[in-house]
Amino acid sequence: MAKAQKDNPMKSIRIAKVTLNIGAGKDEDLLKKGLKLLRKLSPLTPVKTVAKKRIPAWGLRPGLAIGCKVTIRKNTDLLLKQLMAAKENTLSENNFDENGNFSFGVPEYIDIAGLEYDPELKIMGLEVAVTLERSGYRIKNRKIKPCKIGQAHVITKEEAITFVQQNLKVEVH
Repeated sequence: MAKAQKDNPMKSIRIAKVTLNIGAGKDEDLLKKGLKLLRKLSPLTPVKTVAKKRIPAWGLRPGLAIGCKVTIRKNTDLLLKQLMAAKENTLSENNFDENGNFSFGVPEYIDIAGLEYDPELKIMGLEVAVTLERSGYRIKNRKIKPCKIGQAHVITKEEAITFVQQNLKVEVH
Protein backbone atom coordinates (compact mmCIF):
# COMPACT_ATOMS: atom_id res chain seq x y z
CA MET A 1 0.00 0.00 0.00
CA ALA A 2 2.83 2.43 0.83
CA LYS A 3 4.40 1.78 -2.57
CA ALA A 4 1.10 2.58 -4.32
CA GLN A 5 0.89 5.91 -2.48
CA LYS A 6 4.42 6.84 -3.60
CA ASP A 7 3.64 5.91 -7.20
CA ASN A 8 0.26 7.62 -7.38
CA PRO A 9 -0.01 11.10 -5.81
CA MET A 10 -3.82 10.93 -6.08
CA LYS A 11 -3.81 8.18 -3.43
CA SER A 12 -2.12 10.34 -0.78
CA ILE A 13 -4.33 11.22 2.19
CA ARG A 14 -4.56 14.67 3.77
CA ILE A 15 -6.52 16.37 6.54
CA ALA A 16 -9.45 18.23 4.98
CA LYS A 17 -10.78 19.90 8.12
CA VAL A 18 -10.88 19.81 11.91
CA THR A 19 -14.20 20.68 13.55
CA LEU A 20 -14.35 21.67 17.22
CA ASN A 21 -17.78 21.38 18.82
CA ILE A 22 -19.24 22.19 22.23
CA GLY A 23 -22.82 21.19 23.02
CA ALA A 24 -24.60 23.39 25.54
CA GLY A 25 -28.23 22.32 25.41
CA LYS A 26 -30.59 25.07 26.56
CA ASP A 27 -28.02 26.58 28.97
CA GLU A 28 -27.22 30.09 27.67
CA ASP A 29 -24.31 30.60 30.10
CA LEU A 30 -22.62 27.38 28.97
CA LEU A 31 -23.03 28.51 25.36
CA LYS A 32 -21.26 31.82 26.08
CA LYS A 33 -18.44 29.97 27.84
CA GLY A 34 -18.14 27.57 24.90
CA LEU A 35 -17.87 30.45 22.43
CA LYS A 36 -15.12 32.02 24.54
CA LEU A 37 -13.19 28.72 24.72
CA LEU A 38 -13.39 28.18 20.95
CA ARG A 39 -12.10 31.73 20.38
CA LYS A 40 -9.07 30.86 22.52
CA LEU A 41 -8.42 27.63 20.59
CA SER A 42 -8.73 28.84 17.01
CA PRO A 43 -8.11 32.04 15.08
CA LEU A 44 -11.53 31.74 13.42
CA THR A 45 -14.84 32.99 14.79
CA PRO A 46 -17.08 30.21 16.16
CA VAL A 47 -20.72 29.98 15.14
CA LYS A 48 -23.77 28.95 17.15
CA THR A 49 -25.55 25.75 16.19
CA VAL A 50 -29.33 25.83 16.36
CA ALA A 51 -32.00 23.19 16.84
CA LYS A 52 -33.85 22.17 13.69
CA LYS A 53 -36.65 20.16 15.29
CA ARG A 54 -39.11 20.70 18.10
CA ILE A 55 -38.60 18.22 20.95
CA PRO A 56 -40.99 19.21 23.76
CA ALA A 57 -39.62 16.67 26.25
CA TRP A 58 -36.21 18.37 26.10
CA GLY A 59 -37.61 21.87 25.79
CA LEU A 60 -36.15 22.42 22.32
CA ARG A 61 -37.71 24.43 19.52
CA PRO A 62 -36.47 25.32 16.04
CA GLY A 63 -34.01 28.22 16.05
CA LEU A 64 -32.89 27.76 19.68
CA ALA A 65 -29.08 27.94 20.03
CA ILE A 66 -27.91 24.64 21.55
CA GLY A 67 -24.16 24.65 20.89
CA CYS A 68 -21.23 26.18 19.07
CA LYS A 69 -18.62 25.00 16.60
CA VAL A 70 -15.67 26.14 14.53
CA THR A 71 -14.27 24.48 11.40
CA ILE A 72 -10.57 24.87 10.68
CA ARG A 73 -9.37 24.04 7.17
CA LYS A 74 -5.88 25.60 7.08
CA ASN A 75 -2.88 24.91 9.31
CA THR A 76 -4.61 22.06 11.11
CA ASP A 77 -1.42 20.13 11.93
CA LEU A 78 -0.31 22.19 14.95
CA LEU A 79 -3.79 22.34 16.49
CA LEU A 80 -4.34 18.62 15.97
CA LYS A 81 -1.02 17.77 17.61
CA GLN A 82 -1.98 19.89 20.66
CA LEU A 83 -5.37 18.19 20.88
CA MET A 84 -3.83 14.72 20.50
CA ALA A 85 -1.32 15.53 23.26
CA ALA A 86 -4.31 16.24 25.52
CA LYS A 87 -5.47 12.67 24.76
CA GLU A 88 -1.92 11.38 25.46
CA ASN A 89 -1.48 10.48 21.76
CA THR A 90 -3.76 7.45 21.98
CA LEU A 91 -6.96 6.65 20.15
CA SER A 92 -9.21 3.63 20.03
CA GLU A 93 -10.25 1.87 16.84
CA ASN A 94 -13.81 2.83 17.77
CA ASN A 95 -12.92 6.50 17.20
CA PHE A 96 -12.69 5.82 13.43
CA ASP A 97 -15.69 5.47 11.13
CA GLU A 98 -15.94 3.39 7.96
CA ASN A 99 -15.21 6.41 5.73
CA GLY A 100 -11.82 7.08 7.29
CA ASN A 101 -12.81 10.03 9.49
CA PHE A 102 -12.19 10.03 13.22
CA SER A 103 -13.38 11.92 16.26
CA PHE A 104 -12.58 12.11 19.94
CA GLY A 105 -13.41 14.14 23.01
CA VAL A 106 -11.21 16.24 25.26
CA PRO A 107 -12.81 16.10 28.73
CA GLU A 108 -11.02 19.17 30.15
CA TYR A 109 -9.64 22.05 28.13
CA ILE A 110 -6.81 22.60 30.64
CA ASP A 111 -5.17 19.42 29.28
CA ILE A 112 -4.51 21.22 25.98
CA ALA A 113 -1.01 22.69 25.79
CA GLY A 114 -1.01 26.49 25.74
CA LEU A 115 -4.31 26.93 27.58
CA GLU A 116 -4.44 27.86 31.24
CA TYR A 117 -7.29 27.53 33.69
CA ASP A 118 -9.80 30.35 33.42
CA PRO A 119 -12.02 30.75 36.51
CA GLU A 120 -14.80 32.17 34.34
CA LEU A 121 -14.88 29.05 32.13
CA LYS A 122 -14.40 26.56 34.99
CA ILE A 123 -13.96 23.00 33.65
CA MET A 124 -15.47 22.11 30.29
CA GLY A 125 -14.66 19.80 27.43
CA LEU A 126 -15.09 19.70 23.70
CA GLU A 127 -15.47 17.29 20.81
CA VAL A 128 -13.02 17.11 17.90
CA ALA A 129 -13.97 15.67 14.49
CA VAL A 130 -11.27 15.21 11.84
CA THR A 131 -12.17 14.69 8.18
CA LEU A 132 -9.64 13.01 5.90
CA GLU A 133 -9.70 13.16 2.10
CA ARG A 134 -7.73 12.41 -1.03
CA SER A 135 -7.14 14.60 -4.05
CA GLY A 136 -10.16 14.46 -6.33
CA TYR A 137 -12.81 14.52 -3.60
CA ARG A 138 -14.01 17.88 -4.94
CA ILE A 139 -16.11 16.13 -7.60
CA LYS A 140 -18.40 14.83 -4.87
CA ASN A 141 -19.30 18.33 -3.59
CA ARG A 142 -19.06 20.53 -6.66
CA LYS A 143 -22.11 22.43 -7.83
CA ILE A 144 -22.08 21.53 -11.52
CA LYS A 145 -22.13 17.82 -12.42
CA PRO A 146 -21.37 16.27 -9.02
CA CYS A 147 -20.26 12.63 -9.26
CA LYS A 148 -19.73 9.73 -6.92
CA ILE A 149 -16.26 8.84 -5.69
CA GLY A 150 -15.02 5.50 -7.01
CA GLN A 151 -14.81 2.65 -4.52
CA ALA A 152 -11.05 2.32 -5.01
CA HIS A 153 -10.60 6.01 -4.09
CA VAL A 154 -12.61 5.97 -0.84
CA ILE A 155 -10.53 6.01 2.36
CA THR A 156 -11.02 2.89 4.46
CA LYS A 157 -10.81 2.63 8.22
CA GLU A 158 -7.47 0.78 8.01
CA GLU A 159 -5.95 3.42 5.73
CA ALA A 160 -7.04 6.18 8.12
CA ILE A 161 -5.50 4.36 11.09
CA THR A 162 -2.23 3.93 9.18
CA PHE A 163 -2.23 7.63 8.21
CA VAL A 164 -2.76 8.74 11.81
CA GLN A 165 -0.05 6.42 13.14
CA GLN A 166 2.53 7.53 10.57
CA ASN A 167 1.82 11.26 10.27
CA LEU A 168 0.55 12.23 13.72
CA LYS A 169 2.56 9.65 15.72
CA VAL A 170 -0.58 8.44 17.51
CA GLU A 171 -0.99 5.02 19.04
CA VAL A 172 -4.20 3.24 18.03
CA HIS A 173 -5.35 0.26 20.04
